[in-house]
Amino acid sequence: MSAGIVQAAYIVAAVLFIMSLAGLSKQETARAGNYYGIAGMAIALIATIFGPDAQGTGWVILAMIIGGAIGIYYAKKVEMTQMPELVAILHSFVGMAAVLVGFNTYLDHGELTGALLNIHLVEVFLGVFIGAVTFTGSVVAFGKLSGSMSSKALMLPHRHKLNLAAIVVSFLLMLAFVKAEGSMFALIVVTLIAFAFGYHLVASIGGADMPVVVSMLNSYSGWAAAAAGFMLANDLLIVTGALVGSSGAILSYIMCKAMNRSFISVIAGGFGSDGAAPTEDVDHGEHQEASAEEVAEMLKDARSVIITPGYGMAVAQAQYPVHEITDKLRKRGVNVRFGIHPVAGRLPGHMNVLLAEAKVPYDIVLEMDEINDDFGETDVVLVIGANDTVNPAAMEDPNSPIAGMPVLEVWNSKHVIVFKRSMNTGYAGVQNPLFFKENSQMLFGDAKESCNKILEHL
Repeated sequence: MSAGIVQAAYIVAAVLFIMSLAGLSKQETARAGNYYGIAGMAIALIATIFGPDAQGTGWVILAMIIGGAIGIYYAKKVEMTQMPELVAILHSFVGMAAVLVGFNTYLDHGELTGALLNIHLVEVFLGVFIGAVTFTGSVVAFGKLSGSMSSKALMLPHRHKLNLAAIVVSFLLMLAFVKAEGSMFALIVVTLIAFAFGYHLVASIGGADMPVVVSMLNSYSGWAAAAAGFMLANDLLIVTGALVGSSGAILSYIMCKAMNRSFISVIAGGFGSDGAAPTEDVDHGEHQEASAEEVAEMLKDARSVIITPGYGMAVAQAQYPVHEITDKLRKRGVNVRFGIHPVAGRLPGHMNVLLAEAKVPYDIVLEMDEINDDFGETDVVLVIGANDTVNPAAMEDPNSPIAGMPVLEVWNSKHVIVFKRSMNTGYAGVQNPLFFKENSQMLFGDAKESCNKILEHL
């Protein structure tokens, strides 16, 4: 395959990647977006493997077969509830790949002199640094999302000074690295610093900010891929990395805006960093409990119902009986809609994917800004596994760790039914006054079982 054909294939692949991103921006076109991405990657791989600069094609194909088999295995095995941690660990692979490519191109970069050598050394240094930060940061995110690490923020003394020191020392090492025309010692030291920096950066972020962290690491992995593209002189890898990096950064910005947070404040330490101390000792009063039969009767008498799902729905895999409840109510003439908070779940778009998987119609799944004004005219709201995203403390308690965060104002409705296993706090570690309001009732138990009981009475 000639170099011209390879470049043409890369252009086609890049266009398909852009079409893929455009398709993934809407639920209705998401499936097509995935197909565009698959086609683009297939074209890119074939063009690269059979290009004029390819060597060791047999080994590459063997690696692809092994990697593909592992990917297919996990794609079939992993539940939708485990998608956030899967995405996080996949980001770590991209980061480590950038580190390995950096060391490889440092050891074997051919004949380079003068400015070209300096540019190459900067590419190597930045690629290794970004890749190492992405790797350990993603591993920590995986640990927090999977529950193998505490979701609480790591609060080391002088943590901001430690982060600043890591950046300053790394910058000085880069200058020394370029001045010495390459130094393995400096490269190893900055790799270790970046590993520690990435670990501390994500470990210092509180639980409620994890959806932003996932999108942030997505951005980091894109820039790591772009850096690898510069080191390998691969135009498509540069374009693809830039697309992923910029789209991840835009998504992080959108999510921060939806949480009324600045990106810097998320990096500096997330919600839950000081635990639930501001609200834990407050006496909110007594909560009221409801039975599945009582909830079913409320739904039968309702004219309008809004369902606000959260991570608890994902854990219980309750999206299927929720869809059945929705169908039954709509056949009775009840106006049923879903209200989705931008950071519901542990991954951007987590709830939308789950509801789409259960075949819930797209047109009744609305974002927070589209539905928040309608709660005042709603008869019943079903809060299924959501906590922090429906917490009135964000608006009513200026001392709350989540103060100022826009939330779904479910308490404005006539009746609120909260599906929960217990009265424990949410992922941010903040108590929710919603549970104690006069128009709120708790339906305790597994969300899927509770929904099935409601179905029986419907």
